[in-house]
Amino acid sequence: MYYPYFDSTMIVLIPAILLAMYAQSKVKSTYEKYVRIASSKGYTGADAARAILDRNGLSDVKIEHIRGTLTDHYDPRTRVLRLSDMVYRGNSISSSAIAAHEVGHAIQHAKDYSPLRFRNAIVPVVNFASNLSWIFILAGLFLSFTGLIDIGIILFTGSVVFQIITLPVEFNASSRALDELESVGVLTRDEIPHSKKVLDAAALTYVAATATAVAQLVRLLLLRERSRD
Repeated sequence: MYYPYFDSTMIVLIPAILLAMYAQSKVKSTYEKYVRIASSKGYTGADAARAILDRNGLSDVKIEHIRGTLTDHYDPRTRVLRLSDMVYRGNSISSSAIAAHEVGHAIQHAKDYSPLRFRNAIVPVVNFASNLSWIFILAGLFLSFTGLIDIGIILFTGSVVFQIITLPVEFNASSRALDELESVGVLTRDEIPHSKKVLDAAALTYVAATATAVAQLVRLLLLRERSRD
């Protein structure tokens, strides 16, 4: 009998866990470094977002303040851009970069960017399947019934697909952000490389999440093979 949290197959997860720890540390340190450096143009994150949205014909997208740190996101259901404390009010390079990245998602939504459309479409299914997958996996391991494990693995695969499709969505949003920051004049050409460091650090967290999901899937497959012995 094998348990999903205390098993020798956990070694498969170690590289991904280390990458995730590094990614979190990297995004925190990079954000904190550039949140202390004011942009020369003096745009706040909210100002930058508004300027980029308007330039792209998205004046109907609202910008709202949300509490927290790095809680920024674009809600495609309500067409609202929500920016965290330091991003909304701050005039730092980090604030402009993060705000522009979230606007990148709004632009993707407006242009019907296919990877974003696909990701948004599978969110409800993936959330349900991911939670349900562990019920089948645990039951299958406990009963040594590979059929249940197989169902759980198939359901969990949805989470892996979601993480994989998230990568081009996030990379594309960052690419759009960098182009818009310079085109609109929110940041100077000399400041763009610094904003790229902020966005690259944030992107690393998505890479780590994908690596973790893939490693977990590999581990589940190993557990399934063991359960047959």
